[in-house]
Amino acid sequence: MPQLNIIDTSIRYLLLISLFLVGFPVTTLRAQETVNPEETQPTEVAPEDTTQPDNSTSTNEFDSVFSIEGGKNLMAEADKAVDDQQYDVAAQKLQSARQVFNQLSNFYLQLFNSFSGLDNIVAESHRKKALETGIERDNATYQLALVHRAQDQPELSVPLLIQIITSQSPTSGLGKKAYEQLLEIGFVDAPLSPPKPRPTEPQTEPQTPAAPSPNSQPTAPEAQPAIPNP
Repeated sequence: MPQLNIIDTSIRYLLLISLFLVGFPVTTLRAQETVNPEETQPTEVAPEDTTQPDNSTSTNEFDSVFSIEGGKNLMAEADKAVDDQQYDVAAQKLQSARQVFNQLSNFYLQLFNSFSGLDNIVAESHRKKALETGIERDNATYQLALVHRAQDQPELSVPLLIQIITSQSPTSGLGKKAYEQLLEIGFVDAPLSPPKPRPTEPQTEPQTPAAPSPNSQPTAPEAQPAIPNP
């Protein structure tokens, strides 16, 4: 009997060791899971952007510095710089606007020449834009000349003013202003004389026939040649 108790005790001891060895990896794995919880957490997936890009085009999508509106914006920025007495900034803005308008005018003029005789409506549209951009170019040139005068650099104003007179005409509004600037600078000394009025011829009233006197005899009608009978 004592021998059986020893065997029974040994078997129980072996069973406890087996259970301990079997449960050890599970405990170790659980310990690792608690040490590194971030590895078991699911990663967040960003939602897909389902919005489609807007590929629609419009007739006014060409909106950049190289456009009529872009050139006008440059001139507006130059005006603000002049108000703040930042003449260097104003000169740069006006020079850029002048170049933009000059290139636009040349391009529209080329389009006008290309469409002349083919489509008069399209050609006329390009002609008007060439004229508009040419006037804006001359306005920017005139403002730039004034800025150079404000910078005490009249020698830079002279060629700009002469370009305006050549482009417009000496008798146009902007041409007259440019010539007056040349007078103030002292580059020219002959003032622009106003055009002389054309002489008007006196209007002659139509002569009315004199009334016959009461003593005058009526004149007989002039005799007509007789027509011979056939």
